[in-house]
Amino acid sequence: MSNGLLRRLAAGLAMAASVLAAAPAGAVTSPILVVEVDSGKVIYGQAATDPWFPASITKLMTTYVALDLVRQGRLSLDSLITISAAAAAEPPSKMGFRPGTKLTLDNALKIIMVKSANDVAWAIGENLGGSIEGFAQMMNETAQRIGMRESRWTNPNGLPDARQWTTARDMAILGRALIRDFPESRALFSISAIQFGRSVMANHNGLLGRYAGADGMKTGFICSGGFNVVASATRNGRRIITVVMGQPSARERDLKASDLFDYGFSQSAGWTAQTLDALPTSNLGEPPDLRPYICDKRKALPVDEGQGAITASAGAAGASADNANAQLMAAAAPPSAALAFATMNSAALRNRALPPRAPLQPILVWIGRDPAEGAIALNEQEEAEKAEKAAKLAEARKAKLEAIAAKREATQAARQAKGPAAGAAKAAKPEAKKALARGKGGVPATASAFAPAESTPVMEGAPKLKVDTVRKPAAKAAVKPQAKPEAKAKPAAKASSAKPATAGKSTRSASKAQADD
Repeated sequence: MSNGLLRRLAAGLAMAASVLAAAPAGAVTSPILVVEVDSGKVIYGQAATDPWFPASITKLMTTYVALDLVRQGRLSLDSLITISAAAAAEPPSKMGFRPGTKLTLDNALKIIMVKSANDVAWAIGENLGGSIEGFAQMMNETAQRIGMRESRWTNPNGLPDARQWTTARDMAILGRALIRDFPESRALFSISAIQFGRSVMANHNGLLGRYAGADGMKTGFICSGGFNVVASATRNGRRIITVVMGQPSARERDLKASDLFDYGFSQSAGWTAQTLDALPTSNLGEPPDLRPYICDKRKALPVDEGQGAITASAGAAGASADNANAQLMAAAAPPSAALAFATMNSAALRNRALPPRAPLQPILVWIGRDPAEGAIALNEQEEAEKAEKAAKLAEARKAKLEAIAAKREATQAARQAKGPAAGAAKAAKPEAKKALARGKGGVPATASAFAPAESTPVMEGAPKLKVDTVRKPAAKAAVKPQAKPEAKAKPAAKASSAKPATAGKSTRSASKAQADD
């Protein structure tokens, strides 16, 4: 064993003690299992028969049933699978094929192993089993036949279903059966990427191309089950399967699996080692639900993408993963102190990462019977998508114009709803302006604001003056000529003492009345 590995394991042992001390009473044990493929002997096991939600490692079971049907001659890898409307409606991860799309079973299996496409896995179940229920029955019968005791299957893609669960032991049995029974299909589980049209999709398995000797098999993730993997690796002709379940992140899952591989290859399964069949039955009656620990509503939903997760920074995300994993770990130490690092100490993984991924080697997949037919069908789909997009844009533009027209009509209707009063008020505005103009000319339109001429007090005996009520300037002109002779007559009045005094007084009163008027 290398000095570096020994140092990591020693540090892990110390960290394990602190995790054990902090583990809550309600904690659960994350299933872990390391098995030698050829002998079926257990190198290390922890909660190996506890029920667990499988997520997308379900697709390994789907693949076994499909390959078994091919082996029986009931269909071939060239048989066509049709995407139904129900399959197309399955949530991601998915290819997004349109209902009616056809592809070979061979391409469908490659897609579900690499892309983990739920729509394609659903279509496999419908086409091979006649219905999802029929295919689930085939899955359960096959599982029992190959020795899987605790598994219960209800769908072919692993999307959440409280009735569907498995165990680490059963998944190790399934992995061994796939390698043993279908040697010609072993490459199916180690494809680094697929290429569909112009798109290249890398395998979700973060160990492929990063851990020396890794050659399969499948990852899976749902909130209730955490991050799972059934992984295989070969070194010096010896092949090992490692099953890791219930991890808080893809990064942590992959790092722990790599450490378990290191440990497994450093150990030899002696004649006293347990076999998979000899593992004791669990006392748990149903799987634990990890949703509160794995999928925090305050954070983004985790994704099962090994390439992105394996190189993720180890800041706050790593700390939250450590806290979640501490709650999930068992309250009992593993039997081997050398495994403390691999099974317990999440904090020690914080600053670690696997090497960069080797260059991808995409495998071409297509729809239709062959690549030529697939290219034609793909072009037709792209044209249909463009036409659909254009139709949607045109419909949106039309709806916008209709909304504008409706708004304009509503505005016009509101104006018309004001009735004749609004029109009369509008028509009265010019007349009001004219009346105002006349008022500014000197004489108001009505006499209510001024005293009428008849109400002006005039002394008895004074001559009444005729006032032009229409043109005030003319009235002034009529008054002024009368005032000037009167002023000239004043000296004469003074000189003539024979003129009665009352006459002069009456003249002055009349003159004052003219000025006030």
